[in-house]
This record gives sequence, structure tokens and C-alpha cells, in this order.
Amino acid sequence: MTQPSSAFTAACIQVNAGRDVYPNVEAASALVRQAREEGADMVFMPENVTMMEWGRKNIQSKAMPEEDHVGLAAFRDLARDLKIWLHCGTLAVSVGDGMVANRTYVVDGDGAIRARYDKIHMFDVNLANGETYKESSTFRPGDEAVVVDIPFGRLGLAICYDLRFPHLFRTLAKAGADYLTIPAAFTRTTGQAHWHVLQRARAIETGCYVISPAQTGTHAEGRQTYGHAVIVDPWGTVLADAGEDPGIILARVDPEKIAEARGMVPALTHDRAFALEVE
Repeated sequence: MTQPSSAFTAACIQVNAGRDVYPNVEAASALVRQAREEGADMVFMPENVTMMEWGRKNIQSKAMPEEDHVGLAAFRDLARDLKIWLHCGTLAVSVGDGMVANRTYVVDGDGAIRARYDKIHMFDVNLANGETYKESSTFRPGDEAVVVDIPFGRLGLAICYDLRFPHLFRTLAKAGADYLTIPAAFTRTTGQAHWHVLQRARAIETGCYVISPAQTGTHAEGRQTYGHAVIVDPWGTVLADAGEDPGIILARVDPEKIAEARGMVPALTHDRAFALEVE
């Protein structure tokens, strides 16, 4: 694996997005600017940063094709203006046949798109408190894992429910990822139970930094998200936690910590083939 190139300051923004794209873009952009002013070298935004809508028809009606997406255009302009690398959370992108992609973008300081990733795992669940979600009825799942070169090393991309599939993150790490980002709109119910332990586990398993911006608070139709955007180091230590209010967190990301963690527990090099016997 290549050695990541340099230390940097990462920032996550945490938002309480509503149904309408334009005020959400303005709120997110203001937080990105604040993070830049406070020394961030790269800023990460959460899932559904431009729209927390509910219902298939509502989401379809507000999704936009990539070439016309006002959120993407605004974030590309923002990155260019601030001369900063920007992870654009996720956007609802029309992909034809009435389907939508839950897509993330990585944009460089010139506003150029350096990577795209469509959420692979669909959140189709029935929670004990009566909450029901069926993302597959609206969203077309992705089928490609993505690692992208950034100025500080290599970044592996994932989105929200992907967090529960450790083989994805092992694949990203073995493909050279030094950092993992998992933008999310985690439900309050599942977040209280699982968010922190899963974030820390993904960092520990891979020896990567995990940088996970989040939605927080109450959204359309009374749906609630957990918040607690986090930055976790490769040993599983939480360096920053946003709590439950909108805002930003920053942490210094030191590549030497990646080599240190992987040197002590080189699990990524210890895979062994095995057979499965079911009796």
C-alpha cells in the first residue's frame, strides 16, 4: 500500500436539511465557509445535504439530472471559490426510468469532479417503533466501490447504510484507501444503538481514518436523524463528535497514525482462504 502524503485538517458539517433544495444549499455552503475559515483543508458534507424529502413521488419530482443539478453546481463553485477539496455529501440525481441515484461527489479546488459514487446498499427496514423505510423503491443501487486520490492520500467512499457491510470497507482499504468517509442521515433509533460502535469498528478493522458527516434533528414527516458527525482515528479513538446540533467539527488527520495502527495490527495482510462446511 502507498504511504499517504501529508497531514491535513478535515472538517465535517452537520445539518438539519429540510424539503427545499435552495435553503439547504445555502445553509451547507455557509458551514463549509466557516470550516474553511477555521483551517479546514477538506470539508465533508452529509447524506441528503440538499434535500431531506419523504415519499417516492416527492423525491422523484425534486431530483435533478447531474448536468442540471443546482446543488452540484453550487458546490463546485464553492470549492473553486474557497480553493478547497470538497466532499459533496449526497445528492438525489435522476438516472432515468423514474429512478434516482443517491450519489456522492468529490470535487477539487478548481471545481472539477474527481469521483462519483452511488450508494450500493439500500435501507429497506422495518424498525420496532413502526418506522419503515424502503429505499429500493425510489433509488437505483450502485454496483461499484470507489477509491479516489486526494492531495493527502486515498479516500474510500461509502454512504450511510453501507456502514453495516464491513466487506466493503475492507475492500476499499485493501485497494489503498487511507481515509474512509461515510456521510449519513442515520435514524435516531438506529443511531442511538449502533452509530458510534460501527464507526469505530470500521476504523479499527481497516486502520483507516473514518470521517462521517451527518444529518441531525427532525425532518419531513417527523422523521428524526441522530446527528453525531464523527472523525475517528485508525485506532478507533473518536477525535471529534458534533453532538446533536447543526455545526462543524474539525480534527487533524495524521497519516503516521495509519502506519502505526497497521504496523501494530496488520490484519489487512492476514487474510487466509478457508472452506465453509454447513452441517
